[in-house]
Amino acid sequence: MPSDYAFVGLFLVFGVAFVLFVFLLSKLIAPYKPNPVKKENYECGEVPIGQGWVQFNVRYYLFAIIFVIFDVEVVFLFPWAVVYKSLGFFAFIEMLIFIAILIFGLVYVWRKGALKWV
Repeated sequence: MPSDYAFVGLFLVFGVAFVLFVFLLSKLIAPYKPNPVKKENYECGEVPIGQGWVQFNVRYYLFAIIFVIFDVEVVFLFPWAVVYKSLGFFAFIEMLIFIAILIFGLVYVWRKGALKWV
């Protein structure tokens, strides 16, 4: 049993050492010639005008978060559907509860107006 942990620790040590070695190697090999032109912000070939801090409406972020949440939740449905026959009736009830919670969340954000793209 302890030998299993030894392998995990060994891989962890080698992984961290490899990352540190690559960072050190890139620091030693990469040329470093800073100048004001290289440190300037790059905006698709255009000279930046104004500040980079622009305030966005929070609804855009809410819409994106809601999309990601429901998109990730749908990913859980595919493995369940593949092994559905071998899981039995209990798994079917669990998935109905899961889908009911998703529908409740969708109705909630819909009624709150977070899905209006205005």
